[in-house]
Amino acid sequence: MKLISKYVFNLKISSLSKRFNRHFLSVTIMGDMRKDYVSERFMIVTKKEDKIIDPKKSPFAPGNESMTNPSVLSLVAKDGMLQRLQDNEDEYVEGWAIRVFESKNPIVSIDTENSYSDRPFYSEPAYGYHYIVVASPKEKDTFATIDPEQWSNVLVVVQDRLRWLYTQKGVTYVSIFGDHGDLAGSTNPHPHLNLLTFSTIPPVIESEAEASHKILNEKGVCPMCQTVNEEIAGPRQVLQTEGFIAFCPWSPSYPYEFWISPKKHTTSFSKITQKEINDLSLILRATLGGLSKTVKNVSYNLVFHLSPEKKNSRQIHWHIEVYPITKSWSGLERGYGIFLNDVSPEQAAEKLGASCRKELANLVGIV
Repeated sequence: MKLISKYVFNLKISSLSKRFNRHFLSVTIMGDMRKDYVSERFMIVTKKEDKIIDPKKSPFAPGNESMTNPSVLSLVAKDGMLQRLQDNEDEYVEGWAIRVFESKNPIVSIDTENSYSDRPFYSEPAYGYHYIVVASPKEKDTFATIDPEQWSNVLVVVQDRLRWLYTQKGVTYVSIFGDHGDLAGSTNPHPHLNLLTFSTIPPVIESEAEASHKILNEKGVCPMCQTVNEEIAGPRQVLQTEGFIAFCPWSPSYPYEFWISPKKHTTSFSKITQKEINDLSLILRATLGGLSKTVKNVSYNLVFHLSPEKKNSRQIHWHIEVYPITKSWSGLERGYGIFLNDVSPEQAAEKLGASCRKELANLVGIV
């Protein structure tokens, strides 16, 4: 199967997807987005549909397409190429390799009520889009087992959907994340990514952007660039490819937490090239595979920290953070934000590095 070009999508798909979304997506009255009395912490109240789903049938598996919203994009391998198709009113695309559709149980919705309230009971509409990108047709696949070529196609699809979402009204930020395992909050083991938009910048990204901007003004250097330069030859390095580095952060919130960052300064994931996507796919697959072999039956969250794509927004050096969930948090962590780890990032990097290098060697055919 050939890798799809980063220019493979066109405006016709976007316009068709909007038409089918309006036709098929059932209206769901959503909850609101509430802010803490004092801090910038948000929570969302969601109201999910009370539908009984056969636990023996994965709605993301081939043959069960009717259990989800119609796809706005289905990639189908044919004659060594990937065709770009989508479901229509009468039939669902079969034989797909990757499938994209709006969530039936969205966390945010464009149909939410336009209501606001002020402090101390601040709330705003939970407005936005929620797309699901099914990363493999195989139910038994995981993020750590799909091959780099498939990961590349997944990332191109994500990149295209990201660009389209930023053209939509009311979209200020697009979050991208995946959950693996019960402890990580996964409700469906079939490998998939969530693309979730917000009308405001999430507090964690806002804080990171503000801190990065401050350091850049004071020291004249991007803090992530500085971090990458220090970690490349340091004891917390896990793995490197031509354009990316994986490392365990100096002050992790979770044992075996690691980040993947571009080596060069770049603020826009949506603009990286096909070559860079292939490189990212390789290190992403190798590190997730290495993690799964280092920590057996591990649950983890995979989170993209991206800059807001709107003009005049403070930017960050984009990267991916992986949070393995190996133990419960204590009161110190939940109540005060001070984290206790029984594995140092240096120890974690040593163990992860060994596993990830073996995984990379197998992937590129070096025995």
